[in-house]
Amino acid sequence: MATVLSMSTTMADPALYRLMAWLSPSYPVGAFSHSSGLEWANEAGWVVDRAGLIAWIEDALANGAGWNDAVLFVHAHRAAAAGDDDRLAEVADLAAALAASRERQVETLAQGAAFLTISRAAWPVPGLERLAARVGETVAYPVAVAACAAGHGIALAPSLTAFLHAVAANLVSAAQRLVPLGQTDGQRAIAALMPAVEAAAARAAALPDGDPFSHCGGVAVAADIASMQHETQYTRLFRT
Repeated sequence: MATVLSMSTTMADPALYRLMAWLSPSYPVGAFSHSSGLEWANEAGWVVDRAGLIAWIEDALANGAGWNDAVLFVHAHRAAAAGDDDRLAEVADLAAALAASRERQVETLAQGAAFLTISRAAWPVPGLERLAARVGETVAYPVAVAACAAGHGIALAPSLTAFLHAVAANLVSAAQRLVPLGQTDGQRAIAALMPAVEAAAARAAALPDGDPFSHCGGVAVAADIASMQHETQYTRLFRT
């Protein structure tokens, strides 16, 4: 048994290392400067403690921007894994158009562009070059990460789970500065969000092929309103 576990761990190491590198807070995509409207939700009194933060992120993962990113990630990963550049470009176009607010579009395109540029330089694969050639260097964040993961032969399930964890963790990090939350409460929130991340990843990975728009949600209305209101918020720590 020990030998089998060792072999399994060794085989998984390259994929695990890549995911940890790409979705680490140290990967310079500028995630620290975005709050997805959480800053306004805090000022409005909607998210003022750990329980409220957890509920906010759970809703985003199940029904809002987090879920839409999961759907886009799945379809982009499948297209990139199949070498279907036309399909990948279609998903990228949808991802850019799907944002519910100007700030949400700024957030996903800025992070995606940074991820694509850095990954082409540090972790190059042909698929990323083809993506850049088709849609330019401005691409939504979930599409860029999915294309990179598929290009490196990393399976959909672990890639998507790692991506959604990073999304949730970034919002927790923002809340630690806004609410504010202490470091221990921040980690408690991340631990409590594990079922929501896993559920969103499993649900999205099980989606059939087809039009990704038909799988997207948009019922996290408060989050969309928060993102719009943040555009004119008087004092801001975050870009979005």
